[in-house]
Parts: sequence; structure tokens; C-alpha cells
Amino acid sequence: MSQGNALLGIVGSVLLLLCLLQIKHLFADFFLQTHKMLSGRNVYLHSGRAQHAGVHALGSVVAFVIMGAPVGFILAICLAEWVVHFHIDYGKAQYTEKRHLNPQQAVFWRAMGTDQCLHQLTYIAMTAVWVKCAIG
Repeated sequence: MSQGNALLGIVGSVLLLLCLLQIKHLFADFFLQTHKMLSGRNVYLHSGRAQHAGVHALGSVVAFVIMGAPVGFILAICLAEWVVHFHIDYGKAQYTEKRHLNPQQAVFWRAMGTDQCLHQLTYIAMTAVWVKCAIG
């Protein structure tokens, strides 16, 4: 395989992983949240937020299994994602609750956008770590 073909293979794999993580995010953040996950989120040790972050982590497990990542890598990266996701959502909950924000306020949407951006940057970081581990 030429270097050009190898590079195309890596780029294709990166794009596939990012697409899988995007689809996972769509379902975990917008279709699979329960009332328990959405209520009382400004409490730090909130079991609903822990479950929500767990749904994200499980979805990422599926994405990395599809990509053929080693089990140890999958467990480590998905545990790290769980911790990061839990804290990003806690930060947004604290910010929006303290300010009594609602969807009719522009600042609510800035908080939502920041939250989503941080999650997307997490997926880019996870993908970068996967590439580093996959190709050395």
C-alpha cells in the first residue's frame, strides 16, 4: 500500500469514527434522556446525570468496537469520556440554574452551544488519542 493510500485509509477511519461519535451523541443527548436524567441536574452527585454520561460512554464503546479498538483502550477512553461528560453537564446545569435561564433567553442558547462545543471537542480529543494509539 502506498503512503497516499495509507493516509486515505487513516483519514477515512478518522471520519468514520467522528461520524459514529456524532450519531451516538445525537441519540444519547436528544433521544435517550429520561426525566430522571433531566431533572435536578444542578446537584453534583446526581444519579440521573451519571446515567446520562453512562449512556454516552456505552455508545462510545459501540463506536470503538466497530473501529476495532482494543478492549483496554475502549475501557480507558470511555471511562475518561464519562468523567468529562459528567462534569461538562454539571457545569452547564450550575450556570443555567443559578441564572434561572430558559429557552426564551439568548444566554440559554449560548450555554447550550458551549456545552455542545465542549462535547464535540471531547470527541476530537478521543479520536486523536485513538489515532495515536492505533498508528503509534
